[in-house]
Amino acid sequence: MSGMNFLEKLLDGVEVEWKPLGEVVLPTSNIKWRNADRIYRYIDLTSVSIETKRIAETTEITANNAPSRAQKLVEENDVVFATTRPAQQRYCLINNEYSGEVASTGYCILRAKKDEVLPKWILYCIASNDFKIYVEENQSGSAYPAISDTKVKDFIIPIPCPDNPKKSFEIQAEIVRILDAFTELTAELTAELVAELADRKKQYNYYRDRLLSFKEGEVEWKPLAEVALDFGRGKSKHRPRNDPKLYGGNTPFIQTGDIRNASHVITTYAQTYSDFGLAQSKLWPKGTLCITIAANIAETTILGFDSCFPDSIIGFVANPEKTTSSYVEYLLSSFKTKLQSQSTGSAQDNINMGTFEAMRLPFPPLPEQARIVSILDKFDALTNSISEGLPREIALRQKQYEYYRDLLLSFPPPLTPLNKEETQTSPLTRGE
Repeated sequence: MSGMNFLEKLLDGVEVEWKPLGEVVLPTSNIKWRNADRIYRYIDLTSVSIETKRIAETTEITANNAPSRAQKLVEENDVVFATTRPAQQRYCLINNEYSGEVASTGYCILRAKKDEVLPKWILYCIASNDFKIYVEENQSGSAYPAISDTKVKDFIIPIPCPDNPKKSFEIQAEIVRILDAFTELTAELTAELVAELADRKKQYNYYRDRLLSFKEGEVEWKPLAEVALDFGRGKSKHRPRNDPKLYGGNTPFIQTGDIRNASHVITTYAQTYSDFGLAQSKLWPKGTLCITIAANIAETTILGFDSCFPDSIIGFVANPEKTTSSYVEYLLSSFKTKLQSQSTGSAQDNINMGTFEAMRLPFPPLPEQARIVSILDKFDALTNSISEGLPREIALRQKQYEYYRDLLLSFPPPLTPLNKEETQTSPLTRGE
């Protein structure tokens, strides 16, 4: 049965009235801090998770340290919607745990008139695509967009069978029940996908570490410098990194963040060095293994192009008669946790070049290295296939959910002077 057929059957010819949110919600109050004598949990603008639509984290405040925006008292079943950067769709239903706590003035509090509308009816209405479009059309400001509480409450929502509250609540409750089930199913599928990825990575790490575990005396253990044609930090002549003369040419320039977001081989870059910048640095050849030693310790990737990089990155060019960049990368990924435990620094973690120079790593004969790399490449491809597909799969599930949610909320449009006569006789007829 299609969404519209289901909706028609559910409505069974009853009228639908469109009302502004402001007409179906109650006024709310602000806290009087001078009378407050307890600790409150503060729901600030980042407390509500964009992804889960739940309160993820709060801070504890009292009258002595409350931020100026900590003003709005919330109750169980209130719907809160962030009016600052509203396109982020940061909203949730307040549960019993946070009843009586304080929210930022950056939220519009929607407290349902429970004799007219279900709280979750409001929640799903503001989750709809129609509301997203309404917000985009009515927000103001470019650098710091916002929408007023008044504008939020001007948004009109459908109230089925307004003259028969019992019937109205039956219809609302049935649609809410279905949407709750869709929400739960979407969350379960997402959790399953994330868990599958975690299991796949755990399996991969287990087999990688087993393949790279050698018995004492079985292979030679050598420092990296002994199996390299070139091994050292990315060079610069200590010019300020914000010197504009360094950038804008045709030479790729990668940074630690690029390595963190790269796969086994890095093939894209966002920054380039000018000829002046190249003269201050060093051009590392395609195939160089890059290893971060600051901010994100022991992240690795292999250059898919000639590139420069800063001294917060180590370059390793393999001696082909002794090893390959791929084999060394897999070795370092196996030792990554140990390397990260040796980092120092408080504001930004870092590790000394000397740590890598002192490391001794196992190097079996080249054919055995090649065999190990071949196996791990296959494992890596399997892991990446799900990790790259995971966001797409989650987005697909979310899109399916949103489609059916909006379909279930696709009531006859509000009557206007132009279409009132023709829609009166058939309340389910949509305007042409």
